[in-house]
Amino acid sequence: MENIKAIVTGATGMVGEGVLDECLQHPQVTEVLVINRKPCGVVHPKLKEIIHADFFDLSSIENQLVGYNACYFCLGVSSVGMKEPEYYKLTYTLTIHVAETLSRLNNDMTFCYVSGASTDSTEKGGQMWARVKGKTENDLKKLPFKQEFNFRPGFMKAAPGAKNTLKLYKYFSWLYPILKLVVPNSVSTIAQVGQAMINVTLFGYESNVLEVKDIKDAAAPGS
Repeated sequence: MENIKAIVTGATGMVGEGVLDECLQHPQVTEVLVINRKPCGVVHPKLKEIIHADFFDLSSIENQLVGYNACYFCLGVSSVGMKEPEYYKLTYTLTIHVAETLSRLNNDMTFCYVSGASTDSTEKGGQMWARVKGKTENDLKKLPFKQEFNFRPGFMKAAPGAKNTLKLYKYFSWLYPILKLVVPNSVSTIAQVGQAMINVTLFGYESNVLEVKDIKDAAAPGS
């Protein structure tokens, strides 16, 4: 693949903001479309933005989603305080709906899904969020994408100057250098996540599930 035309979701969140920034910097990413519920506040010659409130109904914007060969799906919610039916709807149902639509419109697409460390592929474990993420990963694999990858990042370091960092990140960001030394396969930067997404789109990867070590391997120059 020579060039990437990417759709990015979740660009107003911490991970999506970082992935978008990597796309805008990369010479082989020639076009980027972000789909947001509110403006992301970024202006760039490569960038087009669609403001769309209902991700469960994309029918009114389908004609604008054709012609892309990558989707970096960074949209997600925390399970904290949520009952399983609500989390399931906002995680599994929403993601699969968007993915089904994109796979129908773009048969040459690579789909990269931001999942999470300790996701439960068996769908039978005790942690609700991990079961739901596991089912989402499993069913994404069944869709007719050219490639589909599930990213399972752990603790992520935001880029300097990032605007959409989580509130808790401000209190725990100082831990990153320590964790990097003690548990290096549990931490990465958000920039590495974005770089890895671009590289697996261009070059593929040996597994469609990328744990932190795989993310850093895929992000490395020459991957």
